[in-house]
Amino acid sequence: MIKHVHEEHLIYQGDALEVLENEIKDSSIDLIFVDPPYNIGKDFNGLKDKWATDESYLDWCYQWIDLCLKKLKPTGSFYVMTSTQFIPYFDIYLRDKINILSRIVWSYDSSGVQAKNFYGSMYEPILFCVKDRKNYTFNSDDIKVEAKTGAKRKLIDYRKNPPQPYSNEKVPGNVWEFPRVRYRMDEYENHPTQKPIAMLERIIKASSNPGDLVLDPFSGTFTTSFVAKKLGRKSIGIEINDEFAKIGLRRVQGLSELNGEKLHKEPKTYEIKNFQQQTLFEPKI
Repeated sequence: MIKHVHEEHLIYQGDALEVLENEIKDSSIDLIFVDPPYNIGKDFNGLKDKWATDESYLDWCYQWIDLCLKKLKPTGSFYVMTSTQFIPYFDIYLRDKINILSRIVWSYDSSGVQAKNFYGSMYEPILFCVKDRKNYTFNSDDIKVEAKTGAKRKLIDYRKNPPQPYSNEKVPGNVWEFPRVRYRMDEYENHPTQKPIAMLERIIKASSNPGDLVLDPFSGTFTTSFVAKKLGRKSIGIEINDEFAKIGLRRVQGLSELNGEKLHKEPKTYEIKNFQQQTLFEPKI
């Protein structure tokens, strides 16, 4: 395990279970966002996202779930994702341990190959949980979205006396529409399951306050820590893969070099091609 300290943002390169058990204080975290491996066979830079059995995957998940709940403050919030086929197990496991307030659907379009003989998956589930349903952070005013009933349709609410137009804004429901992170997007990093900045902005704005501590035990591209820093929160990110940890060191801690190695965002193929073309046609002096 390697610990990288930079101001109010820590990065641990190592096994999540080990770091959670030995490095994170109990009842110290205000918000935990967990986007773990889904056990569907993704290749994370040489680490295969596939367990021998579903039971072994769930046993592993229950270990880090218990550790996360142990590290969460009594007023803390816990967001957790997994694949559609495993989220029911998470749901049932968590019901007696924490209060599940919302079951969220992150809905997106897909330009990839879709199933032809059944209904292909176009969403990922998220559970929003709190330890104390009477005492937790939820900054509803910070995450309001347009309410089409009021803003677009201009309908009148006749239940009120006197009648008045519906509000132009509302708190989002539990179906979230954010585009998946695609190769040509500015925020794209070289990772197979990167989550969008906009989604983490909603979560962190809603369920934490400036100065709060946010934890992501499977950081990947470190979007959680990146957004936490942007919004004035503190963060802890854990990542086992050294190449992905370097993304965090660059993206969150602002490092340009590590042990003599330059840290830079991997250029996209079309950027390289455009650069080569510009160089080719530059006037020679």
